[in-house]
Amino acid sequence: MSKQLIFETERLVFRQFSPVDKDSFFDMMGNPKVMQPIPSPTLTRGESDLQLHEILTLYKIKSEKKIWAVDLKSNFEMIGLSGLIINNENENEIAYRLREKYWKHGYGTEIAAGLIKYGFKKLHFDLITGDAYIHNLKSIKILEKFMFFNKEFFNEKDNCLDRRYKLYKKDWLKA
Repeated sequence: MSKQLIFETERLVFRQFSPVDKDSFFDMMGNPKVMQPIPSPTLTRGESDLQLHEILTLYKIKSEKKIWAVDLKSNFEMIGLSGLIINNENENEIAYRLREKYWKHGYGTEIAAGLIKYGFKKLHFDLITGDAYIHNLKSIKILEKFMFFNKEFFNEKDNCLDRRYKLYKKDWLKA
């Protein structure tokens, strides 16, 4: 499977995952420091490989759920994942996760901005949301740069309290 480019930002390339990403993917999904702030359980190697396989399957079935690898333009190393998914209220939601060694470089902010731009300009969304666990202060800080607080709610899937942020295209165009 070729690495199909989706879009790019100043420093990053967003592309489809490939089977060759399995080691970098596991470095992220098997790291408790990465998974705990979501909160999600750390994956074993087998679980991580299975989840990557499930993502690769999404490309074949043209799913509404869009999950992509994020690479550095400078060396094409996979630094994380990103996506546009559907939340529990059937709204478009941005998603992102970074490998630990790429934290504190502004990549989360760049990913969020890129996903928002792609969602509004390319996919013609009218609304984009973002959810974060109430204790995931780094993600909350990123979401607050672009979106407006909507509500706190119990996330049954992850068994935690989340905050939801929203951004309407008309407000994004004004900014």
